[in-house]
Amino acid sequence: MATGVSKKNINSPYIGIASSFSDLVPGHIGMRDLERQIEKGIHSGGGQAFIFGVPAVCDGIAMGHEGMRYSLPSRDLIADCIETVANAHQLDGLVLLSNCDKITPAMLIAAARLNIPSIIVTAGPMLDGESRCEKLTMIRGSFEAVGKFRDGVIDEKRLLELEEASCPSAGSCQGLYTANTMACLTEIMGMSLPFCATASAVSSHKRRIAFESGMQIVELVRKDKKPLDIITKDNLRNAIIADLAMGGSTNSFLHILAIANATGVNGVNGVNVTLNDFEELSNKVHQILKLEPSSDYTMKDFYQAGGVSGLLKILLRDIREFKDIEGVLLQKTSNLVKDAYVDNKIVHNCSEPITTKPGLGILKGNIAPGGSVIKISAVDESCYEFKGRAKCFDSEEDAMRALEEDKIKAGDVIVIRYEGPKGGPGMREMLAPTSLLVGKGLGTKAALITDGRFSGGTRGICVGHICPEASDGGVIALIEDGDVIEIDINKRSIELKVDDLILAERRKKWVPKEPKVKSGFLAKYAGTVQDASHGAIV
Repeated sequence: MATGVSKKNINSPYIGIASSFSDLVPGHIGMRDLERQIEKGIHSGGGQAFIFGVPAVCDGIAMGHEGMRYSLPSRDLIADCIETVANAHQLDGLVLLSNCDKITPAMLIAAARLNIPSIIVTAGPMLDGESRCEKLTMIRGSFEAVGKFRDGVIDEKRLLELEEASCPSAGSCQGLYTANTMACLTEIMGMSLPFCATASAVSSHKRRIAFESGMQIVELVRKDKKPLDIITKDNLRNAIIADLAMGGSTNSFLHILAIANATGVNGVNGVNVTLNDFEELSNKVHQILKLEPSSDYTMKDFYQAGGVSGLLKILLRDIREFKDIEGVLLQKTSNLVKDAYVDNKIVHNCSEPITTKPGLGILKGNIAPGGSVIKISAVDESCYEFKGRAKCFDSEEDAMRALEEDKIKAGDVIVIRYEGPKGGPGMREMLAPTSLLVGKGLGTKAALITDGRFSGGTRGICVGHICPEASDGGVIALIEDGDVIEIDINKRSIELKVDDLILAERRKKWVPKEPKVKSGFLAKYAGTVQDASHGAIV
């Protein structure tokens, strides 16, 4: 009663709204309005709403400097925050208001840990940018534009025009980067309402979805429908299939593995999903959707083409491995999507895929015996077999300097190491160097490999999540300038063409590097984090 709850509502279901609103994050600046819509829905459904805040990091703003070290670790920090508040206050249910990269998987992890009725509302993508009738996105209108400017393709006046026009509204970045990939997978798993992933952040449709989510969570509490009833092994494999079919962000590998771990923490619903599931399914699933950064279509186009419901209609009809899922509407997904509209120019039928290659792939070899990840959908098919000579850097900053000073040439393989979960610490994304590589016209002529990771907006011959990482003495730590590296997407291999005896000699001389961070949150994270092949869980 001290909080102002009325006598009438004192025995109503208590629903927490975990809001990641922030003035710092473009994807989250419109959440105050969505909080109101969710709250209205909860009260209309007969519940009592309580809003509480959780942190949010914008990867686009954190990119290219020390701030990016905090992005992946924030996933566990956010999950811990939600778990703490929900358990301390014994909430009956949760609406989790999310959008950008690590916040959505954090909220899925928290929901699985808590296992109380939960719905996720992802705030949605921003509007497409436009300048001089040129369609723009965050990647092409800013990050890659910097490379074009430095290469003399555009002048400074045009660069500033592009930067100003590329992100015109609240919302997540316009392409199928990590935020929108995870929003789609959340909807596919049945943890958010239809069209939540694709409806624009500034649309009236998104406001209605927020309101309906508030109504629905009260119904879930009354029926005691919990996340572990929904996030099953079949559902996680559904997410992997859809991810491969969409050609989503490589970060989804980390997050699906971490969510799988969270679903088995309390022993109620032990789930065993590994990188082997990705590899097995990648041989069966062809890519049927191709969005920015590897095409000109954006999330707005995907929404108009039928969105996730349209994608599910095709997957349920055409892929035997794809299982019916029971989502938050408490109906079989097949009933929800059977009448869905699908524009087959954008969402292809499985019989007419964009490519017979999956959107994502696991590469293994002597550089990555524990596996590595590549976004196949963002690689030109002429580059599926690439051989080049290594240029090694022990940090992202060193590699950026080499790119800016034109020290990277066609035929080079940039090796960025000591940027893994432990060595980074925090496994930074490498969008800045990959965008600069493309902007300088080297996207099909040079490659980049790293024990760090990539933004969903990365395109080109870029291999990340190399495991074991350099800090653990992985082979990536032993590569020297001039070594030949061979990447073969068709064979799913990444090999260092150096004799084993020479590598053994190098290993004898290898000395672990001093930790880059020795105190605070990141030091604690580095001391507890597991490798990328296990989802970088702590």
